[in-house]
Amino acid sequence: MRCFFHLVSNHDEIVDDTGIEVDNLENAKAQALLAIDELRKELGEEVQDWSGWRLDIVCPLGTVLYTTRLTETLH
Repeated sequence: MRCFFHLVSNHDEIVDDTGIEVDNLENAKAQALLAIDELRKELGEEVQDWSGWRLDIVCPLGTVLYTTRLTETLH
């Protein structure tokens, strides 16, 4: 199944137009955590406040399959 990973806040949305092919939702969640970790490493200290941001895992039809707040994945 193809999943898309959108970064969403109250004021902004960064849409994933490419997505990735995964075996199941659990694999998509694992990939999401890896992507968040990579994003933090990439941005470094530039972005310290992730409050209000979340990552939505979305199917090709636009249905949100899973949501995680970025502040919840800090620790």
